[in-house]
Amino acid sequence: MAISSQYSRIFSLFTFLVVFFPPCLAEVRFSEIRSDDRSIIPFDDFGFTHTGRLELNVSHISLSNPNPELDLFQVGFFLSTRDSWIHVLQQIQDGEITCALQSGLVKVVYTFDRLKGAKNFGVVFTENEANQFTLVFANCLQQLQISMDIRSAMYNLDGRSGRRDYLSAGNSILPRVYFLFFLVYFSLAGLWIYVLYKKRLTVFRIHFFMLAVVLLKALNLLCEAEDKSYIKRTGSAHGWDVLFYIFSFLKGITLFTLIVLIGTGWSFLKPYLQDKEKKVLMIVIPLQVVANIAQVVIDESGPYAQDWITWKQVFLLVDVVCCCAVLFPIVWSIKNLREAARSDGKAAVNLMKLTLFRQYYIVVICYIYFTRVVVYALQTITSYRYLWTSVVAGELATLAFYVFTGYKFRPEVHNPYFVIDDEEEEAAAEALKLEDEFEL
Repeated sequence: MAISSQYSRIFSLFTFLVVFFPPCLAEVRFSEIRSDDRSIIPFDDFGFTHTGRLELNVSHISLSNPNPELDLFQVGFFLSTRDSWIHVLQQIQDGEITCALQSGLVKVVYTFDRLKGAKNFGVVFTENEANQFTLVFANCLQQLQISMDIRSAMYNLDGRSGRRDYLSAGNSILPRVYFLFFLVYFSLAGLWIYVLYKKRLTVFRIHFFMLAVVLLKALNLLCEAEDKSYIKRTGSAHGWDVLFYIFSFLKGITLFTLIVLIGTGWSFLKPYLQDKEKKVLMIVIPLQVVANIAQVVIDESGPYAQDWITWKQVFLLVDVVCCCAVLFPIVWSIKNLREAARSDGKAAVNLMKLTLFRQYYIVVICYIYFTRVVVYALQTITSYRYLWTSVVAGELATLAFYVFTGYKFRPEVHNPYFVIDDEEEEAAAEALKLEDEFEL
């Protein structure tokens, strides 16, 4: 019973990984396991078609206990779907089996009893069932530590040409999706340059910063398109992943900085930042550095790494903190405008500014909620064949946010002393009184 309870905890953790974390892109993966006694080590997920293949090459195998009497049938690799894994967990809890490799619900790829004293092996496993599988290593022998080097490659064969596709069935069209969005953002950058030229007399520094954000987003999408394209064809990014991480890092920092600067009204409402606003930037920028480091570790190591979950939690925590931090400057600007409306006698002008910042506050919250919660929910509930739809949804939401920000804060003739008659001023003053009831 104690053994069953131990495996239940470990298998529950694996179920948590499979169900609650989106699947990885299954490029050719090189993994190193050193003196590891974990009962379950999950590797990549992959969506197979009816022509799926798994190539598994393991070398430099070393066992802490070389006793030939060990039942090495309880050590090996297998493939499992989400649904099958839940049933396997139930079998272990009910005492029907003591090791996942004993279940008829998983697809055993290789067990170590076939080694016969060898230190390496290679196997090609054909998977004709169209479904999403996870490659898993099981070690059901207590206190047995294992070291080995692993090369795994999962791919589907094109039915007509027989060409290998190393992207999961639900991610196969991602290169085209990312390239299409790159063209959209590149066009937006061109349009923004045209607007800046036409309105050059009313352009502020923030508008050039907005241009930089759009260009970095476009370059990030281009690198991601090339990254996925090379992985799709060869199983390796061929260096495009490095460029992707660089531009992803720059894009993340500049986007959050832009939201903070717009929230403070920098350059178009005031030429400087207050100390508390500078402190927000001093918090957001280092956190974005940490978030990007965590993202690189998550992508490059994979679920098999012992600290993978920790890095995943760090990334989620830092991302949430950044999203909350950027809201504070917007709240401060709204309160400052409300106070200014009571003292400077320019009710109509301040009402327009206040309305704009309120709208921006709501849109930022909607953008954060959609890209962090709704997109994640889509990844969780969508069939593996249509995982690309969550990417499209997230990119469309981001595009809408960029367009809204550019339109609302575009350069235009700004005169703080608009010609407003007394009736309009009185109406604005009454509206501002109602604004006092709006609390953030």
